[in-house]
This record gives sequence, C-alpha cells and structure tokens, in this order.
Amino acid sequence: MKKLTISITIFLMTIAVYCQKKETNFDFEKIKNGVLDNWSSFGSADYVISVDSTIFKEGKYAASIEFKGEKKGYKALEFKIPNNYNGNKITLTGYIKTENVTDGYAGLWMSIDPGVAFENMSEKEITGTTDWKKYSITLNMDVLKTDKIVFGGLLEGKGKMWLDDLTITIDGADIEDLKPFIIPAKADKEFDDGSQISIINLDNVNIKNLKIVGLVWGFLKYHHPNIAKGDFNWDYELFRVLPKVLNAKNNKERDGVLVEWINSLGVFQENKEVVKITDEIKMKPDVDWISNSNFSNELSKLLLSIQNAERTDDHYYVSIYFDGTGPPAFLNENPYPEMKYPDSGFRILALYRYWNMIQYYFPYKYLIGEDWKNVLFEFIPKIISAKNETEYMLTVLELIARINDTHANIWGGYKALNNYQGINYAPVKLSFIENKAVVTYFNDDVLGEETGLEIGDVISKVNNKSVDTIVKENLKYAPASNYATKLRIIALRTLVATNDSILNIEYIRGHKKENTVIKVADSNRSKIWKKDFDHLADTCFKLITPKIAYLSQTSIHGKYMSKIWNDIKNTKGLILDCRYPIINSPLDSVSKYLYPKKAEFAKLTVGNIKTPGLFTFGYIGKAGGENIDYYKGKVIILVNEDTQSTSEYHAMAYQKAPNAIVIGSQTAAADGNISDYIYFPGNIMTFITGMGVYYPDGRETQRIGIKIDFEVKPTIEGIKDGRDELVEKAIELINEQ
Repeated sequence: MKKLTISITIFLMTIAVYCQKKETNFDFEKIKNGVLDNWSSFGSADYVISVDSTIFKEGKYAASIEFKGEKKGYKALEFKIPNNYNGNKITLTGYIKTENVTDGYAGLWMSIDPGVAFENMSEKEITGTTDWKKYSITLNMDVLKTDKIVFGGLLEGKGKMWLDDLTITIDGADIEDLKPFIIPAKADKEFDDGSQISIINLDNVNIKNLKIVGLVWGFLKYHHPNIAKGDFNWDYELFRVLPKVLNAKNNKERDGVLVEWINSLGVFQENKEVVKITDEIKMKPDVDWISNSNFSNELSKLLLSIQNAERTDDHYYVSIYFDGTGPPAFLNENPYPEMKYPDSGFRILALYRYWNMIQYYFPYKYLIGEDWKNVLFEFIPKIISAKNETEYMLTVLELIARINDTHANIWGGYKALNNYQGINYAPVKLSFIENKAVVTYFNDDVLGEETGLEIGDVISKVNNKSVDTIVKENLKYAPASNYATKLRIIALRTLVATNDSILNIEYIRGHKKENTVIKVADSNRSKIWKKDFDHLADTCFKLITPKIAYLSQTSIHGKYMSKIWNDIKNTKGLILDCRYPIINSPLDSVSKYLYPKKAEFAKLTVGNIKTPGLFTFGYIGKAGGENIDYYKGKVIILVNEDTQSTSEYHAMAYQKAPNAIVIGSQTAAADGNISDYIYFPGNIMTFITGMGVYYPDGRETQRIGIKIDFEVKPTIEGIKDGRDELVEKAIELINEQ
C-alpha cells in the first residue's frame, strides 16, 4: 500500500510539472482563437497586440505591440506565474525587435507583488528601429512577501515592437524544472467552503470572550515568529479555536483553551536583550490589555513571552514598503471574492482582520477619538447580526468610518452598496457653503437646465426629508478625517442619489421656498464626476495680470516648469492652486524655484515589524535646493476640503517658501502615503493612511489639515455670481504693499 501511495504521488507531481510547462507559453507558440494563450494585457486602448507569423525569432510566432491610435500612452503584455518559488534571484530573458519607436521606449518588465521588486527597462531606452536582441531583467526575491510574480513586454509611446522566446530562471535554473514552493499557510484548505460557525449566542459573556479572542488572535498574528514564517493559515486557525472558546464554561477553561492553542504553534526564541529604539517615538504599542484582562497567570505569562520573542523584519502577513521607511502592505490576505455575504465566522474574521490592522499599523490610532478596544466590543454583535450582504457591507463601512481617516472608505463599485445609496443621480453638484447644501455646478448643461434649479440655490429637502436629517443619518457612513470632509462626501454621494427615476426637491432661492421634481439618470449619463475632472483639461498655467501668475498643481508636469518659469519669475505674486487632486507630483520641480536653499517641511512616522504598534519618526520631507535666483514675489497657496493627501503634502512644502501665505478652509486632513490594498472577506477593498505626517515642529496634520494663514470660504452670493473668492483674496494679498 505504501509503494502504491508513493507511485500515485510521483504520478501527480509529474502531471503538475507537465501541466506547468504547457501553461507557460513563454515562446508565444500556443494560440487560442487567434490570440496568445494564457497572456493578458493592460494599458491604453490606442495600441494593438497581435500574433505575428511573419516576423519571429524562434518557432512560428512572435508577439507584437503596435501604436495605432491618436493618444500615446503605453501597452503591456502580461503573464502571471501560477505558483510561488523559493530562491534568491529571478531573471527574465527575452528577445526584442523594434520599428520606429519614439516618444517612449520598448522593453521587458517584471514585478514581484506587492511591492517586493520591479523593473521595466525604462532607463535602457530601446528606441528607434532595432533588430532582434537579447535582453534580461534580474530581481531579488522574497518568498514570504510575494503574492504573485508577473512579467512581460511593454511599449510606451509610438512605433512597434516584437517580443519572442522568453525564459524565466531562478538562481540559474529554468522555472519549468523547479518545484513550486508551497507555504504551509497556503496549503491549508480546510475552511475553503465555509467557517462551519453559524449560530452564536450574543449574550454579554460571549461578546466579552469574542473580544478577547479578537485581541489574542491579532496579537499572535503580528507577534508570533512562527506565524510570521507562514507556518499557519491564520484565518483558518481562528475557526479552529473559536468554537472551543465559545463552549468554555468559565474564564479558567477559556484561558486554558487559549494556552493550549498557543502552545500548539511551536517553540520560539525569546529576545534576551531589550531592543533599543534610537529614533524618536511618536506612538507606543497598546498591549496593556494583556496585564489588565484578568487572564490566568499561565496565559498572561505566555503572551508576554511572545511579546518579547525574537522577530525579524520578514513577515508573511505584513511588510513595510521602501525598506522599512514607508507605509504598510498587508500581505497574503485572502479577499474571499466569492463570499458576497460571508457566514458568521468569516464576518467575525472581517472584524478581527481590520481591527488588528488598525491596532498595530495605523499611525494615527491615537487620534481616533475613542478607545479602539471598545470599538471591537461594540462591533462584534453588529457584524454577527448583519442579515444580508447590504447590512454586512454597511457595517464594514461604519467600522471603516470610525478611524476618522479620509483615505479610508470602501473603494470600487459594489452592487449592494450602490443599490443602498442609489444608482441614479441628479445632474447637480452640491457643496456645503455657509453650512447649507448649495448648487454649485451642473454636470450636464442640458440636464441641468431641465431641473429648474440655478447656481446658488439652497437645497433644503430631498424627498420630503430635510438635508440636516439626511446628514445626521449618513455621518456614520461617511469616512473622513473631519466634519467638513464628511459633508463633502455626503453632498457628492448621498443627497442627489436615488434608485427612483425622480427626486423631489425643496430649495430656497433668495428668501422664497420652491419645489421641483428632478429627473435622474445613471452615473454615466448624469456625469457625476465631471466637475472633479473638468480642471484637468484646463491649462496648468496662466497670467491673471502681467504681474500675477496662476499655477494649477493638478495638471502641472515637472518637465514644463523650466519653460513656464520664464513667465513667472519676474511677477510680484504666484498663486499655487492646491484645491484639487495632484496627478504628476511636481513638488521638487516647483520647489526648487521657490526656495533659496533646501528646506525641511515635514517629518514622517513609520510602523515597525519587529515591534508591532510602535511608530517612530523615520523620514524627513525635504524640498528645494541652493538657488540665489529664487522667487522673490508673494506665494499664495489655495486650499479647501478637496485638498487631500498629495495635495496637502505639496501645500506643506510650498509653505516653506519665503513670503508664502496659505488661504482657504480646512483641508481633508489625510496627509501621507496610503497603505497597500486592505481586503475584507467579500472582496471589499479599502486603504488607510499608512504614514504619519507632521510639521517639522511636530504639529499634527491628520484630522486638522494644513495650517491656514487666512481662512477664506466661498459664499452663496459669490457662487451665484460665478466668482472664485479664494483667487480674489489671493490677488488682494499680492497687491497689498
């Protein structure tokens, strides 16, 4: 029987290797329905990917990418390696031929995701017309941090490229001859079809025990060295221990279950020396609950020994970008996309997963405004009691909103959430001006005229419900760092959305109340995002007067600055508009003209893998350089609630310019790099602000926003008259002697 088992195993391994070789198609010889089998693509639609049977390096076919449109961009062929492999270095080799490649380059590319390593040959600049030539890319590997490996060829700009005869080797060995590396955490499939946890009695004892499990489960996830190695599917370990805890008759038995579970995770090395922290500490780990929870001596001692365990910077479930100086990336978190409404166990997992990410890797946990542990207790019955997909998603959204971070929301289109909020929109852009919902823009001129509304009208009721009531009901579903930004979200997504075909609107024009019925349409027809992207088409620069320059930070590209600066340098005032998202990040290109010398404008905190929950100042934001011919005029920086993230960071930098003045209103207060994707079961995706950003003197930006010198807000009368009152104030300040 033993020989038969061995024979079957060898047979299955042979099939696996054979199938893997067939799947690769690195030489483009497998064609299915006229296209390359197992390959995909991404990038601009103005390119054509073809199978070429007349020009090739080996075999019968090569792949080609050709620009055939009007708007140049890029196009990439992509192959996703179906398995993970252990090794130190991975090398992609392939042949490239080009024809008339201009305004860009052709090349190979390879990425180890998320954020482990990347190369796209942009610096090699394969341009013009070239014959077949062999090229290669080599990246350093890290199997614990690797979710997937993808590679291919790409064309940026104009022209045509051919690609053929690719190979992948790891430490010199062909990948087709290697055995995939299967981390034990990924080999555990026991609960793929469900957690097997259904009915939970939500009495106070069970909720308290569930809170304790959530605390211990998350603590172990980020502290236990064997979990860090990927030895355990930590999602599924929860489903193994949870029923035992819920069946415990008393606290002593519960603690005994947890001790037995922890001991089953294996031995580890305790750190015999206290780790010395040399960087300035901003936030210490919150682990006092270990000593304050009245655990048994055995459980407390065991948890404290794990807290002092010897850890490295390698972790299966989390990484810090940029060699430990950036935001967190949460690795190997299964999104369970097929579970639109997860069962009770997976809903509890959703809560534990997110709560512990915030507990140990949110730089602003101390600014949440309440004890985060109380939020865990509060949401246990909420998430378990969610009766359907919509209630589950709303509970998740409410949980996300509790961290008070504008970066944190449910991002992406989700049918259940869209159906709840409304899939149809009025073609009206509302903003809260003077604490009132005011019509500030029509997303479509024709549809806008049909509404009967005018710019400056104040909306007082929607479907017979007051705007104040709608705001109060939806604040808990509006994740943002401050009240002004919550209102921005509600104005855009809630007030003018419905599942009906009409909205009944009560509005105030002058001193008179009126009523109208507005026809609505789906988001594409009503163009609800048009206002947010209109400014992208505008020129980034203009002279308001011969002596006053205006520069929009949204559409400016660094390479434009040397030409633009000739028109700016002799003006007496420069208006830098930071009221919209920034696309091209022109910080260094602009700042070098504004400063007489390099200046520090921010300091940032980063998390820690070895000491989860610790945040220290580890990066200084600097801009500018030595420049005796720096700008001598006034620099007026415009901000408002739309100034968010990168826009806030740029505004902080520009504040360091001599004669800089910031005018406007409270910004979105979510400065700093975002984390990598965070997934809840059900494929619900969100982010968090992943690095703390502070002024050099330590002043906060999160929840507060950028320091403002003159508060200037739009008025209803100004909106009616079509005036930009911030620009008007900027001109006034520039003209002052």
